[in-house]
Order: sequence, then C-alpha cells, then structure tokens
Amino acid sequence: MKTLQGKIVSLKMSKTAVVEVSRRTTHPLYKKLLKRSKRYKVDTGDLTLVLGQSVKIVETRPISKDKFFKVTEVIK
Repeated sequence: MKTLQGKIVSLKMSKTAVVEVSRRTTHPLYKKLLKRSKRYKVDTGDLTLVLGQSVKIVETRPISKDKFFKVTEVIK
C-alpha cells in the first residue's frame, strides 16, 4: 500500500480533490537536483478541505476511472 504526501491544488469536483505530490531526484549524468511533481485525483469522502492544505493520501482499490487514492489525514 503506497502512502504519499502532497498539497491540494483543486477542489472543483464533488467528493474529489487534486493533490500535487512533489519529489526531488538527481539528474543521471549532471547530478543536479531536479524537482518533479505529479497530480493525483483523490477521494475526499466527507472531509471538508481547503485549497493549499497538506494531506496524506493512501492507495486504495479503484474508485472511478481516475481515482485510486483516498485522503487519510490532514497535516496542516
């Protein structure tokens, strides 16, 4: 079960939020640190969330065509 931490960037859908998860990797040749990010559609359930909050998300069974993650806790 995969657990990720990210920031809420959109709340325009009902019971769904878009969470952006950032990670830092090094370039294979030049060894420079690069910031990479990915957006996940997550199920919010009955939680009331605010744009910009940090949340933890966990992988679940497919909820819809695009949703495979669920919000477990709000960090801030």
